[in-house]
Amino acid sequence: MTTSERVVEHINQALHRLFADDPHLFLIGEDLLDPYGGAFKVSRGLSTRFPEQILTTPLSEATFMGLASGLALCGEKVIVEIMFGDFITLAYDQLCNFASKSVAMYGRSLAINLVVRCPIGGNRGYGPTHSQSMQKYFMGIPHLHLFEASPFHDYHRLLQRLINRGGPSILFEDKVLYTQRMYNHGLVDDYFIFNEVDSEQNVIRVSLDDGGGNTPDCVFIAPGGLVSRCLGAMRALFLRHEISVELLVPAQLYPFQVQHIATSLQHVEHIFVIEESVAGGTWGCEVAHQIYTQLWGQLKHPIQLIHSKESIIPAAPHLEKQVLVQMEDIYQAVIEAIYTNK
Repeated sequence: MTTSERVVEHINQALHRLFADDPHLFLIGEDLLDPYGGAFKVSRGLSTRFPEQILTTPLSEATFMGLASGLALCGEKVIVEIMFGDFITLAYDQLCNFASKSVAMYGRSLAINLVVRCPIGGNRGYGPTHSQSMQKYFMGIPHLHLFEASPFHDYHRLLQRLINRGGPSILFEDKVLYTQRMYNHGLVDDYFIFNEVDSEQNVIRVSLDDGGGNTPDCVFIAPGGLVSRCLGAMRALFLRHEISVELLVPAQLYPFQVQHIATSLQHVEHIFVIEESVAGGTWGCEVAHQIYTQLWGQLKHPIQLIHSKESIIPAAPHLEKQVLVQMEDIYQAVIEAIYTNK
């Protein structure tokens, strides 16, 4: 990775490396062929280099998810690209009733090496049916694991892990990330640094560059698409109020591995779980449940969940910002929590 590399370029290069290493890997989805290279150009160049491995399909998510699941059941490795994450609902039956169950419903364990890449999220002006965060609709399905890209996680390493996992995975990619730059060398900016919490690079910790050893006033737990908004709130809180915040960014959303972050939470005054979806049955609820279960006797305040408003997502930018979680919403939630409890 280089300092100028954008997330979309990083993902594209990771895919090129993956296909160069494995001639039996397939990519399936809509409008993948060059010169288009997918709706967000993540797949650009792949069909030119690997024409036998890139299968472009008609506009039928149920059909090509069934094709991908069948190939995986036959022992192939398959990556599916959903054009917009909202459309994954059309493939729900194939993914949740066939692919995820095929791991264990034939009397013996079978490896289903299937990864579904799923662009999600708003703040791009795409409107109600092209802007949703879909993570919560796939929680709690046995053998189906959920992951999310971030500007910290090495995508090639993450994809290698997923495509060899032996069970189906959904890899969410927040669309706001595509034009942002990757962070590397442990540096975020003049204020913040980052490091890997665990050996699997599952959780990234972003903290103040203050020499270490100090317990932060707050901890944010958020998936990759919320990183820039969380960082904006963290800077404002530190510069205006000297409130220190640590950000934890997991790659694996479900099953959530609370053991990776438990130590970081033991002595923290305030914990916030932030996500872009609407409240109710969400990933954030699962995270809070696991933290309560493990650290109930050590928590000083209730965990606070920050969500978008209960509304469809408008296309007009000024209305969209009123619905979706923004940096200002995170900042204000922290101010209210800290000064209300003092």
